[in-house]
Amino acid sequence: MTLSGKRILLIISGGIAAYKSLDLIRRLRERGAEVRPVMTAGAQEFVTPLAVGALAADHVYTELFSREDEQDVGHIRLARDCDLICVAPATADLMAKMANGLAGDLATTVLLATNKPVLISPAMNPAMWAHPATRRNTETLKRDGIGFIGPMSGEMAESNEAGEGRMAEPLQIVAAIEALLDDAPKPLAGKKAIVTSGPTHEPIDPVRYIANRSSGKQGHAIAGALARLGAEVTLVSGPVTIPDPAGVNLIHVESAANMLDAVTSSLPADIAVFVAAVADWRVATASGNKIKKKEGEGPAPLELTENPDILKTIGHHENRPQLVVGFAAETADVVSNAQAKLARKGADFIVANDVSPETGIMGGDRNRVRIVSKDGVEDWPDLSKDETAARLAERIAGAF
Repeated sequence: MTLSGKRILLIISGGIAAYKSLDLIRRLRERGAEVRPVMTAGAQEFVTPLAVGALAADHVYTELFSREDEQDVGHIRLARDCDLICVAPATADLMAKMANGLAGDLATTVLLATNKPVLISPAMNPAMWAHPATRRNTETLKRDGIGFIGPMSGEMAESNEAGEGRMAEPLQIVAAIEALLDDAPKPLAGKKAIVTSGPTHEPIDPVRYIANRSSGKQGHAIAGALARLGAEVTLVSGPVTIPDPAGVNLIHVESAANMLDAVTSSLPADIAVFVAAVADWRVATASGNKIKKKEGEGPAPLELTENPDILKTIGHHENRPQLVVGFAAETADVVSNAQAKLARKGADFIVANDVSPETGIMGGDRNRVRIVSKDGVEDWPDLSKDETAARLAERIAGAF
């Protein structure tokens, strides 16, 4: 219940991404927030006030000159009676009106009258996002103190359209709201952290690769937890299908070599947490063309070579961070393997877990870890990966 007691005014404007606002409402309420919706006329062309109101369990505000809602100057009350205003989706039109101080409907009037934090999630065609007018408006809004989440890159609703312009996913928006409303102490303020996450993909040919079952959930959660404690976080992520955590600098990579390059280029740092399940081996020479199966012949031989050891490299690096944390995903002899890894790789401590298939940890939502250091072994209980991340981040903060 990270947003328990918080009141969020959600402004939904008229874009196809308005359908995501329904899930956003659900996600906010799951975390204890009270959601009060405002819908523009355009938004009502995509989703209905009935659906929005049912999910929010609140009245939906749509008209500036409503006899019922304006009896007590409702637009001022809406603008002030909340902890944060979120605009999702924020169309190019609404952004232009905000940047120029226009107030011709309920949404823009509320935005002009508020003294609360405002977070917007742009959503529009890539050409509209790249247009000089939108770029000018974006810079104006940022100077005015408006927070942004997205837009993201990907396929558009229109056929054969792709690029930067997709609205952020609901969980990404929720994380950004949590970060903006988080008034907890920031013990890692001023510290730089590097976190690796996910698997690596080692190409065999243009369509095949060597990989593992890592989802990136634990690494992404740790990056987000460190950011919430005030650290400036660089997250180096292998290929994953989960949302990016809010408040981090993200570097996407494919292979172990790519990951090592990204990590070393991010030095110096105070903290490094190596969560990624990096492939130990790669094909010595990847084929430039798809390897074809030949009738009557066996599989093509694959010559493997060892990948760089990222944890060991940074653990003994001349610019070694003050605190280096490694992960050991094992299926047997968890503690003894982690202890050997600790001594060999130059880590301050190792977070070890049993990822045997029956545990459901790799790719799942829960984790049970042991912290292995020169001082001994700490057994942590079964926790969600978010809880594990928060507890680990607090432990890291305690080292400074």
